[in-house]
Amino acid sequence: MSMYPKNMFFTSESVSEGHVDKVADQISDAVLDECLRHDPMSRVACNTLVTMGLLLVGGEVTTKALFDVAKVVRELGNNIGYTSPKFGFDANTAAVIRTIHPQSPDIDLGVSREGGEIGAGDQGLMFGYACRQTEELMPLPIMLAHKLAMQLSAVRKQGVLPYLGPDGKTQVTVEYQDGKPIRVDYVVIAASHTDEVITADGKFTTEEAKKQIIEKVVYPVIGNLIDTKTKITVNGTGKFLVSGPQCDTGMTGRKIMVDTYGGWAVHGGGAFSGKDATKVDRSAGYMSRYIAKNLVAAGLADECLVQLGYCIGLVDPVSVMVNTYGTGKIDENKLAAIVRKVFPLSPKGMIDHLKLRTPIYLKTATYGHFGRPEFTWEQLDALDELIAKAGKV
Repeated sequence: MSMYPKNMFFTSESVSEGHVDKVADQISDAVLDECLRHDPMSRVACNTLVTMGLLLVGGEVTTKALFDVAKVVRELGNNIGYTSPKFGFDANTAAVIRTIHPQSPDIDLGVSREGGEIGAGDQGLMFGYACRQTEELMPLPIMLAHKLAMQLSAVRKQGVLPYLGPDGKTQVTVEYQDGKPIRVDYVVIAASHTDEVITADGKFTTEEAKKQIIEKVVYPVIGNLIDTKTKITVNGTGKFLVSGPQCDTGMTGRKIMVDTYGGWAVHGGGAFSGKDATKVDRSAGYMSRYIAKNLVAAGLADECLVQLGYCIGLVDPVSVMVNTYGTGKIDENKLAAIVRKVFPLSPKGMIDHLKLRTPIYLKTATYGHFGRPEFTWEQLDALDELIAKAGKV
């Protein structure tokens, strides 16, 4: 019996790389990457605030790396597309304030251990999830929302729709029957734009520009999941001329549902961006997804939620939980015991196994941390061992 209602609608959202919160995430992760590029043992907890004409980069950083923070920030802003006042923000002229100090020695007491071992950099609970809704073993609504946001940025950067600005949001509502996705019911696109597509009465051009966005962004992504009942809204207020840092303030870590599972699965609360992997918010968040994905791909469950719990300064997790929502092939407590045997769950073990001391993090800061094959935590390399261990239970 399905744990879900017989018929339901579920909505997830994503945002483009030019959304102010994602600009903040990218800056924080760009600083992290630059630290790791010069010093793989860097300890970084970097936070960024973005607002009109100002970028403030602060946090706790202990590193041997020497680099120009403002240069990193401005180059990233240019890559995103904030290069002109017509988009409400110019990364080349915005003020950059740097306020960074070393990591607390009290935290270092718990993290640095003799023999190269690492204690958890914080307490916390992290969740990982996987299911069979998509080939990426992710919930369908968030994957579609991410792909729409990627397409929105692609048609802007390729000059297909040159009037688009960097800021944008997407949202997808999927209809389910007995827990299985059957169609897309509603698509929402918020696309910032220049004034060249504003009509005489001050409205966003509905006839041409909206039609182009639907044709070039929505249909290529949603495809045959659209039917005659599917509703599509582009810029529901009428226009999106004032956008980005001109109209909003962005901060690191405010898009955790966009970063993870779109609200379909629970979240522990900790954000990822700007944190090095000694922070278990990040390393255990990635490891729990890696575990859940491998359990589902191994055929041990059709749906799986993994929770890992940690205490600051301790090496081993205080708890390991596996929930298969009734789809597991063996008892969930036995699965949790198998997880402890197969996967390295200490901070050092997770860092080494997933290769988390390399400068890979800027790529994670947009379009979700999960469901993307370029990341180590998406690899399916534990299947044989899981199947063998399960067969002996």
